[in-house]
Amino acid sequence: MDGRFTRRQLIKGGLAVAAMPLLPVLPGSPASAAPRIDVPTLPWPAANDIVANTTIPVFPDRSFPITGYGAKNDGKTDNTAAIKKAIEACNAAGGGHVIVPSGGSFLTGAIYLKSNVDLHLESGAVLKFSGDAAKFPNVLTRYEGIECVNHSPMVYAYREKNIGLTGSGTLDAAATSSWNKGSDRAYLETLVDKGIAPEKRVVPGSGHTMRSAFVEPYACENVLIQGITLKNSMFWQLHPTLCRNVTVDGVSTDPSTAHSNTDGCDPESCDHVVISNCTLGAHDDNIAIKSGRDADGRRVNVPCQNLVVVNCVMNGNWGAITCGSEQTGGVRNVYAYQLTVKGDTKFALYVKSNTLRGGFSENINLDSVSGTFARNFVYVTSTYNSQTGSHVPSFGPFAISNCSSTKIAGKTFDVSGLSNAHVHGFAVANSTFKGVSDTSNTLKYVDNASFTKVTVNGKPI
Repeated sequence: MDGRFTRRQLIKGGLAVAAMPLLPVLPGSPASAAPRIDVPTLPWPAANDIVANTTIPVFPDRSFPITGYGAKNDGKTDNTAAIKKAIEACNAAGGGHVIVPSGGSFLTGAIYLKSNVDLHLESGAVLKFSGDAAKFPNVLTRYEGIECVNHSPMVYAYREKNIGLTGSGTLDAAATSSWNKGSDRAYLETLVDKGIAPEKRVVPGSGHTMRSAFVEPYACENVLIQGITLKNSMFWQLHPTLCRNVTVDGVSTDPSTAHSNTDGCDPESCDHVVISNCTLGAHDDNIAIKSGRDADGRRVNVPCQNLVVVNCVMNGNWGAITCGSEQTGGVRNVYAYQLTVKGDTKFALYVKSNTLRGGFSENINLDSVSGTFARNFVYVTSTYNSQTGSHVPSFGPFAISNCSSTKIAGKTFDVSGLSNAHVHGFAVANSTFKGVSDTSNTLKYVDNASFTKVTVNGKPI
């Protein structure tokens, strides 16, 4: 992939990347048991293959408590350096678990995870992220699908392998509200139009502000995020980007403390992602699958593909499963199973692009999704935000099965392609939708639509 930082550039920015090749686990060192991920057999063979082939990192059975490196849990001491020392020591020893012990709050700036390191928060442990922007040095990131240099996410890694963020503790970003603000994507778009390289699209000091994500492994391999709770997010909460083999399991995000535009989990241009047993609250999409925006997305041109979402509770105010709108690189092979949707979530499936964005969403599958929906069960739009260009999106096939509702405030299905870009397949089977306010459905420029044993308010389609 082009546009990547050199090691020297990242060191200058304040976050050094581990040298390659990766330091191996020391010979003879004990290994922890593989993490337990409870995923049922899925109704699609291809989805079971994704789960089986998504590598979960295993870490040596060594512990590096951050208190052993000077960290204090008084909620006032800056522990950024102590946590960094513990992570570096763990990495140098061949890997293991950096422990954030229970009891009290540890104040810190940005945390950079290194290869073979699991940052583990014990029960009751709290990491509170600093209100000092200087504690979050510049790193390569993506802001709403455009690569740039911005303040580090709260937890970040770049081109690392075998990393974990686990445990039953809490990460709290409330204090970052003093600096983690802004949404000036238009400024980035002017830089893209001028052909300025990603490493020179530096946001801090430009007079423009754009928020940083909460947890963002970038161009990493074998990532485990398990058990933790995220609170007081200012932007996208979990944002694995350009990664391979990502497992997100048993994570909770708190909608009562999330600010606007705080998606729960946004895999972007990733391959093999399993999201299981999570309770995702958000003030936007619960899960938004992305792959870059417009010209910069076409430059990177990496799809997000081979994703399984299973046994999750969705409590956000837009899509339970959303594809886009940043889907210029494409989205394919998505399987969502046994999801419970509640609150003010608008859609079970929300697919959005336009002729400026382009891209594709193909082979998207939902089974056993149930709950209440503030607008539609499925909403597919090819004219999102009325933006236009010369890149028509390609949508479908979509398959919905064994799904149900107790309330839908609008239509059950609102699916629209374009006259020159039809939706390539829309199939619904064995599904019962009750409490539907508008029993008409919109299917516009949709090929091969089929309904088998589907009822809306007791009447078959």
